[in-house]
Amino acid sequence: MLSPFVAACYRQAVPHIPVWFMRQAGRYMPEYRQLRKSHSILELCKSPELAAQITLQPIEALGVDAAIIFADLLLPLETMGLSVEFTAGNGPVIGNPVRSAADVQALETHHAGDLAYVGEAINKVKKALQGRVPVIGFVGAPFTLASYMIEGGSSRHYLMHKIVDVLAPYAATQVASGAEAIQVFDSWVGALSPADYEQHVMPFSRMLVRQIQTTGVPVIHFGTGAAGFLKLFNEAGAEVLGLDWRVRLDDAWSAVGPDVGVQGNLDPVALFAPLPELKGRVEDVLRRSGTRHGYIFNLGHGILPETPVENVRAVVEMVHAFERLPAVETPLLRK
Repeated sequence: MLSPFVAACYRQAVPHIPVWFMRQAGRYMPEYRQLRKSHSILELCKSPELAAQITLQPIEALGVDAAIIFADLLLPLETMGLSVEFTAGNGPVIGNPVRSAADVQALETHHAGDLAYVGEAINKVKKALQGRVPVIGFVGAPFTLASYMIEGGSSRHYLMHKIVDVLAPYAATQVASGAEAIQVFDSWVGALSPADYEQHVMPFSRMLVRQIQTTGVPVIHFGTGAAGFLKLFNEAGAEVLGLDWRVRLDDAWSAVGPDVGVQGNLDPVALFAPLPELKGRVEDVLRRSGTRHGYIFNLGHGILPETPVENVRAVVEMVHAFERLPAVETPLLRK
């Protein structure tokens, strides 16, 4: 029997709306901040024991319907020969960015196995959970990783092919280790025009999504700032479309049609609001999902630092208690 989360990915009936949060394992939790006092981000990611520990922290604290493995989008770049460092206040820094066709040519694509520590962490989480909730793996989208890797250049297509060649086996390793879904994060896709996305990016996102789907798990494709070209974004072909908070959920679902699941899309800032205001915001999103199968509650981006843990827990309880009624009159819900 499928978990509510996985069933929702396949647009099947569920006993309650499943809920999880992007960045639910990490910086807003006091247990994580304690670990960060003695470990760098890369040390935490590369230790299967510590990464598993962090992944499991919110499961007991929040009661969410899925665990997402603690890792970082940029880990695959190291296997391609790039130097990745996380600096205080500035985030990730690529020490040897890709600036020319020769740099693209030099990138390695045969060392995805060096990321096995992520699979080991997933395996540890899977054993600890004993089937209570599924584990979500994730990768960055080709364009988002390329955005970190380069500053200009004319070899974008070749570069994107190389990125897919690394991300696909990396995702497959996560599935082989126990991940029951993979989320593809396209954090920078909103910087593109619809035409540029369609011509230069969508083919590679679709290529990656299809290769992940051959592993037998559903794919969630999340993008920020993609409201202006949701139909195109959806053509990458994932089972679930992850929405940011800049678009109304019912409008987005109406635009892409009924044959796709939808995840989202509470503004992360709402988690700082007093509980009555927060409840209103949560229920507005929930009502906009209507009664259609294939809905997963989440934020429109990751949990922000300093977010009160008790508010995150309260949202889980609100979602699980919500009775789905088609209260928002939209073209989607009139069908």
